[in-house]
Amino acid sequence: MNSPTLNDTRLELINTARHFYQQGWMLGTAGNLSARLSDGSFWITASGKSKGELVIDDFVRIYPDGKVEQPTKNSKPSAETAIHQVIYDLFPEAKSCYHVHSVEANLVSRFVKTDALPLPPLEMLKGLGVWEENPDCVMPIFANHLQVQQIADEIKARFSKITPQLPALLIRDHGVTVWGSSSVETRNYLELVEYIFRYLVAARRVFGEE
Repeated sequence: MNSPTLNDTRLELINTARHFYQQGWMLGTAGNLSARLSDGSFWITASGKSKGELVIDDFVRIYPDGKVEQPTKNSKPSAETAIHQVIYDLFPEAKSCYHVHSVEANLVSRFVKTDALPLPPLEMLKGLGVWEENPDCVMPIFANHLQVQQIADEIKARFSKITPQLPALLIRDHGVTVWGSSSVETRNYLELVEYIFRYLVAARRVFGEE
């Protein structure tokens, strides 16, 4: 594999993964990050890699025709590659997709039994593209199936009919996935939704909100 250049997308993914690891959102091998390239392929973190210690060869490249470029024969794409693929298929403007496993994301996914989590009308929603006054906003929730392809299929089926209000979704007892038109935008989106999750957890503890 060629040596990385200074603008290699993987270098930014390494730094982002380290930052998320330090926040406690990608502990151990949990979570996965990807970035789409101009030819429609995308780099995604390889399965089983520590997100706080990624190196340039800890990524697998997935091509539109299904071809997989592996740095070593033992490198395997993240188990959740199918979810990233369906996000890129559904949202052509998306250039990166991040999935993390935070405690708060898992807690709030249990706050409702329905398939959508109501969000408080916080100022932070503006950073996610919601500029209404007192917005009525929800985040989609999907069931956590053992077979990841089933999750991806359900995401495709729902979002093909109804465009989500936010560039984010929750998988119950699993974590949050966000996407954006650049790596910076996607990182900001993830930090914003995690702030909202922390607020929801704190509000329930302090105010007993249901």
